[in-house]
Amino acid sequence: MKTPRFSVEVLANLLRKQKIATLGELAAALGTAAERTVFRKLGELAYRTSYSHRGRYYTIEKVAVFDEVGLWSHESVWFSVHGTLLATAKVLVDEGEFGHFVDELDNVLHVGTKDALRKLVEDGRLGRERVEGRYLYCSAELVKRRQQVLARRALADRTMGGPLPEPERMHDELKAAIILFFSLLDEKQRRLYAGLESLKLGHGGDRRMADLLGLGVGAVARGRRDLLERDVEIDRVRKAGAGRKRVEKKLQK
Repeated sequence: MKTPRFSVEVLANLLRKQKIATLGELAAALGTAAERTVFRKLGELAYRTSYSHRGRYYTIEKVAVFDEVGLWSHESVWFSVHGTLLATAKVLVDEGEFGHFVDELDNVLHVGTKDALRKLVEDGRLGRERVEGRYLYCSAELVKRRQQVLARRALADRTMGGPLPEPERMHDELKAAIILFFSLLDEKQRRLYAGLESLKLGHGGDRRMADLLGLGVGAVARGRRDLLERDVEIDRVRKAGAGRKRVEKKLQK
């Protein structure tokens, strides 16, 4: 009796077609119920396991297009070049100039990271420090951790003014003035302003600013991340060629 042969190209074709697949879908395409066989064939491909959805999904590197942070998603399933959620959270915290609060990392990775961060601290792979009344997760390496804490405190000191009061406690004149000022900004400036005020507010700031200004929570979070990561391009106030036409002097005949 011949031993059945399974083609790895079947898996490659399925993943090229639908981008991601569960283990059950891969087994069905291969025509086997043996998980060991599926993983043996996957091993012949450069495959990735999702860090979201409890690692239930698989893809291949020829399909995934990772961003500058090393993340890629399809249909809200997230993958990382660093592998698991634990590995990804460690890299992002280690490389972050300001460390990370839990909610900041949640927004970057689009999943809850509190348990993963706690595990990394318990294992000695990350450290944490009390900053602004919250735990700031930092590098386990002492010198790097001190740099991150100092950078975070300096960032807080550079944030001009105190946080806005709760919307329900804000008097009508102040609320109207903020909304008027906000309406004068362009899209990027609105996002950055909302992110700045969210940083002042701390935990829950994204939601509070989104409710006050009528923005999406994701837009506020993006503005906050851009400020923390200093990922802000300084544009020209006017585009080249804008403004009044240049007046040329006429020579007298």
